[in-house]
Amino acid sequence: MDRTADLAADARRDSWLVALEGVIAIVFGVLAIAWPGLTILVLAVLFAGYVLVHGVVTLARAVRRGQDAPRRVARIVIGVISIAAGVILLVWPQVTALALVVLVGAWAVLTGLLEIFTASRLSAGWWPIVVGVASLLAGLLIVVNPRAGAYAIALVIGIYAIIAGVLMLGEAWRLHRLGSGAVGGTAAHAGV
Repeated sequence: MDRTADLAADARRDSWLVALEGVIAIVFGVLAIAWPGLTILVLAVLFAGYVLVHGVVTLARAVRRGQDAPRRVARIVIGVISIAAGVILLVWPQVTALALVVLVGAWAVLTGLLEIFTASRLSAGWWPIVVGVASLLAGLLIVVNPRAGAYAIALVIGIYAIIAGVLMLGEAWRLHRLGSGAVGGTAAHAGV
């Protein structure tokens, strides 16, 4: 198999992972908005589940062939940060509201910055950059006003998760089309 065929196969494999993460993000976002009065415990467990899935999917994408070292390292760092945040929330679910806010905000800021960095290394269009900017802005909103309460946090996280999920579904569709040859050009030009 030549490099173009390998990249097309990687794009097809990545498409379902990105789609799965997008669907989970949307479901999490809808639940966070539908029940904004969630207790901190339930919010922590829901967020932990989302962050763990994000970390695992990002690590899975990091081990794919055809990536340059900076992109691979950034994805590994995003995955490890996400898994660590999820584990901390699952191990100590009674975390205080302020600690939860700081953890959620810090996670969103860090992953947003790393997503923007990773996207700047790709020639895959603007989807990944928008996801990174949305994460960064949501994190900054949370960190700037940490005493906003569980209601506001649930709404901000929910809106962010829905936007990110929709954008991830768009990226999954692009990867799927790229991997099946439906998009002009070759997978080699995609930076998959």
